[in-house]
Order: sequence, then structure tokens, then C-alpha cells
Amino acid sequence: MKIPLSKPYIDEEMKQKVLEVIDSGQYILGGQCKPFEAEFAKFIGTKHAVLTSSGTSALFLSLKAMGVGPGDEVLVPSLTAFPTIEPIFHVGAQPVFIDIDAFFGVDVKYMERVIASGKKKIKAIVPVHLYGQPVDLDPILDLAKREGIWVLEDCCQAHGAKYKGRGVGSIGAAGAFSFYPSKNLTVFGDGGVVVTNDDRIALTCRMLRDHGRKEKYEHELVGYNLRFNEIQAAVGRLQLKRLDGFNDSRRQAARWYGEGLAGTPVDTPKVREGVDPVFHLYVIQTDKRDALADYLKDKGVQTGIHYPIPNHRQPAVRNALGPQPKLEKTEKAAGRILSLPMYPELKKDQVDFVCAAIREFFKK
Repeated sequence: MKIPLSKPYIDEEMKQKVLEVIDSGQYILGGQCKPFEAEFAKFIGTKHAVLTSSGTSALFLSLKAMGVGPGDEVLVPSLTAFPTIEPIFHVGAQPVFIDIDAFFGVDVKYMERVIASGKKKIKAIVPVHLYGQPVDLDPILDLAKREGIWVLEDCCQAHGAKYKGRGVGSIGAAGAFSFYPSKNLTVFGDGGVVVTNDDRIALTCRMLRDHGRKEKYEHELVGYNLRFNEIQAAVGRLQLKRLDGFNDSRRQAARWYGEGLAGTPVDTPKVREGVDPVFHLYVIQTDKRDALADYLKDKGVQTGIHYPIPNHRQPAVRNALGPQPKLEKTEKAAGRILSLPMYPELKKDQVDFVCAAIREFFKK
């Protein structure tokens, strides 16, 4: 049995819609993009959604709109995709890396200690809803309010996840989502979106993504070309209609994994009380990670590691900022985590096959 790590959902309606857009002759920020923005904002529970070229650019535009720039510091977890921290560098700010809690979210107590240590330039916090698991946002919001700093949610792996009944992305000042092919909602290519209830943030992001203009020939800001396209918006609108079902399927697969791996030496994902995760990834932990991954590969099961090198240990960071403080929980997790296959069309017999292979490995 060959089981991929991830697999985007494609159907005939999506293929036909792409052809219709091609025939329309309109390809940038038009009749598909505008309703997709409205529908996505409604789904998340925000006033605005601003489509852009990637999740990375969604983070970048948000930070720019918040006024984060040279001399500022941004609190961010180290255990996340490198694209989470790239925009911090690109706006001229400096990331300050935070250790994780038991749910792979930022450790709020660690963050409080960093602030208490005397750092005075902190302008924003970027909590990451890693693997589709919502971060504990209430204490982060309380901390941000006390310190007068922005909260920008990185929701690139968490489309449809909820924190205490509210959609992630709708809780901080803004949220950023990615539509990369492996995400819970994809557009058959790259893409992203900023969501916010802040009129000024939304307007600034709209202008910055399109050369800093409101009108065609009047440029109020020096902006960028970070626009979205009609073909991908058409696909995204259809994917959005199916997203709740996709996420239900992921949660069902997670339950199958939990049942199938019960009693094995691996640590299965913990779910924080009061949240609804969407299992973008199903990440187990084991001290025999590399050997298990090789064994599963021989069985036809693709796995991944998200992420083997924490960002505070990345060469690019070391070259830019110098040696970084040790983050014990992050570094331990990076040596133990293994992502198992997870996608909406994953079947029970496939999950059973993976679990049986893991059980066989530990019986050797």
C-alpha cells in the first residue's frame, strides 16, 4: 500500500471552473477574487479578508500595516515553518524566539519571562496555530494588552480551527492564512489571505499588495506586487464550501490514529481544552523517530518532519543575529516529531495499515 503524506482534493467541478475562468479573460483581482474574500471573511468571522500571493506575504503585509519595522522585536515560536519568521526580517525587525508548551504552541510563561528580562522594543507577537492546533490565545491577548503590542495570528495550518468557539484569525488584530497545496484549503498553487476586523489594516494591506494604490494611477504608498489571481480564487471558493467536511474527515482520521496507536510507545497529539483542532498534520513523537520513518518508508508510507531544525538554530538566523539562547522543549521536540499521512480522503484501512506498521516496528 502506497500512502502519501498529503494529497490535495480535486474534483471535476473544480476543473470545469478553472476552464470557465480561462474563457472569461479576467485573471487578476476580479469577479472571483472579490466574492472569495467576502466568503472567506464570513467563514472566519472577520469584517475583512485581503487575498495575496502566499501565506508568507500575508504575514509580511500584516506586519507592514501594523507599523512593525527596523529596530522592533517580534515574539515568535521557534518551532514553526521558516516562512513564519522571514517576513519579520523583511520588514527590518528582529525575531525573539519563544519555547513551546505541551501542545506545540508558544509557552506564555516563557514569553512573560522574556518581556520581564528587559526587552523594550517588542512590537508584536506572532502565535502560530501549528499543525492545526489552536494556541491558548487568552493569556497572549492579556499580555499584549498590558504591553501595548500587536497580536498577529499565524493560521497558515489552521483553516477552520476554533478557539473557545471563535475562528482562529478572528481573535488577534489580524490573521494570516496560506493556500499552499498541502493546506486544509488549497487553490492548486500558492496563495494567502489576511483577515482582520481593523479597517486601517485591511486598507493598508489592499494597497500594499497592489503597488500602493487605491485607484489605477494614483499610488499613495510604495507597495509591492503581491496580488492573487482569478483561477485560484475560483478553486478556493469551491474548496471553502467543502472545508468543514474536509476538517471533519481529518478529525475522524485523527481519532482512528489515536485508537490504532493506543498502547504503543509513541506519544500521540494532545488536544487543548476548549479548542477545535483541524489536524493539518498528525504529529507523533518517539525517541526512535528516524528509524521508524525509514521503516514506514520501506512499507510505502510517506512521513515528514515539521520541523527538524528549529528556527533559532537555522544558519540564516545565526548569520543574521548570532548565537541564540537554547530552547529546551523545542529542541527536544525537533528530535522526536514525525508527521504521519493526513488528508481528507485518507481511509480507515490506510490508517490501520500505518498503525499496524508502527506496532510491528516496536515489536522488532
